[in-house]
Amino acid sequence: MIPEKLREVLKHDGVVAIATLGQEGPHMVNTWNSYVRITDAERILIPVGYMNRTEANIAFNNQVLITLGSRKVAGNMGPGTGFLIKGSASIETSGVDFEGTKAIFAWARAVMAVTPNSIEQTL
Repeated sequence: MIPEKLREVLKHDGVVAIATLGQEGPHMVNTWNSYVRITDAERILIPVGYMNRTEANIAFNNQVLITLGSRKVAGNMGPGTGFLIKGSASIETSGVDFEGTKAIFAWARAVMAVTPNSIEQTL
């Protein structure tokens, strides 16, 4: 289940880091909290513009690590909180999730759909 505090974080400015592992080793890419959407099925959707190496890595190994946070949401030890999401990802270029993403982000060539396996509040 997606924690309510994580949903609150997504309402504020912040950087999202996405880590993947491919044949050439680990790779990280960034996006923005405001780009992330959560479906009714609790999949995490992230629009894909470039992210070519990320896409290749997901085709090789679909496991991803995602971190995100905001200084504006209270955490466990004061102002600011963050999350570590572990899950499996796919890159989709058709279907309901892609069409919905493309309607919001015209520049998106695909959508990364992440099914979380675990979500841990880190701050």
